[in-house]
Amino acid sequence: MSELRPETRAVHLPRPVIKGSVPISVPIYQTSGFVFDDPEVFADGMSRPDGAFVYGRLSNPTVRSLEEAVAGLEGGVASVATASGMGAINSVLLGLLKPGDHLIAQKALYGGTAAMINDLASRFGIAVTHVPGDDPAALRAAVRPETRLVYLETIANPVCQVADLPAMCAAAKELGLVSVVDNTFASPILCRPLEHGADIVVHSTTKYLSGHTDVLGGIAVFAADELYRKVWHYAIELGSTPDPFAAWLTLRGMQTLPLRMERHCANTRVLATRLAGHPAVSAVHWPGLPTHASHEVAVKLMPEFGGVFSFDLAGGRAAGERFMSALKLALLAPSLGGVETLVLHPATTSHRSLSAEELARHGISEGTVRVAVGIEHAEDLWTDFAQALA
Repeated sequence: MSELRPETRAVHLPRPVIKGSVPISVPIYQTSGFVFDDPEVFADGMSRPDGAFVYGRLSNPTVRSLEEAVAGLEGGVASVATASGMGAINSVLLGLLKPGDHLIAQKALYGGTAAMINDLASRFGIAVTHVPGDDPAALRAAVRPETRLVYLETIANPVCQVADLPAMCAAAKELGLVSVVDNTFASPILCRPLEHGADIVVHSTTKYLSGHTDVLGGIAVFAADELYRKVWHYAIELGSTPDPFAAWLTLRGMQTLPLRMERHCANTRVLATRLAGHPAVSAVHWPGLPTHASHEVAVKLMPEFGGVFSFDLAGGRAAGERFMSALKLALLAPSLGGVETLVLHPATTSHRSLSAEELARHGISEGTVRVAVGIEHAEDLWTDFAQALA
């Protein structure tokens, strides 16, 4: 390039090619596209997810590393990373459903998912039936000729109902339906839905997978190649692809996922158990407690019961607001799965779009407080909760 003028040299920078060694950490490929010598390889890469890297919206080496890593954790054949958890959910639902189809969803769902399903019904004419996540008989009874898909959550947000994945996925398979499971609250450390018969697993990687409250992301993992390719084609047209730096942050966070999940679960056990005996608390919703309706299902499905729980204050919404305002260590903030403990009021935040009837169906009251437990020392957290309750 020595014969080129400075204006041209400033544009055409040298591109390093690594030979004879491999980087320890996955590099960030912060480029929108890739250069080719062969037009046929270029054209082939545009048409399939496992071809050459062509354009950032289709594929990127850093993003593919994340996709392969999460597919490996979940036991899937491949995955599609997205820019948010809702990006993954929308890519799957919009990629697989069409007007006139019927969707069966469990009654208790994340508020964003519930709002999305309501939108599918009103705008696209997709019928929706809600059933309990642990009742395969209700699933069978809800099936119609136009039913295409069953949507479940391993641990539902925010009152932590646990889906009977083996029974529900077996029923879906018997009926020829695609089963989709949101595994965000459990993470692949506590549960791998594909092992229980699910066809697709979705995550908000914003949460436990990245684990540090500094990145947005989502991912869909597939048990079969056919579904993977179908959703990939839709996702790239939808434009839900993540930025490579976001993918890199998620990969970095995933390396400590097993250690963090152990601490999240241990801390949650301390808080949930003590709150269950507190006079200001009318109910605690955590499947690790024998009193929880999903406890028996959870014991069969998972080695531990997650780092999120909710509880109902006897004084209703006013008591919940006083409690959250009095906290000094735990933070009043959205999201979950980070190293910090976060609290929120579901009825006015995560599930704000639901009607009073829908909130009741989800088991959410005006006094419900959701807690996403971090990795602080458990006794420091309990001291903070005790003083706030007082």
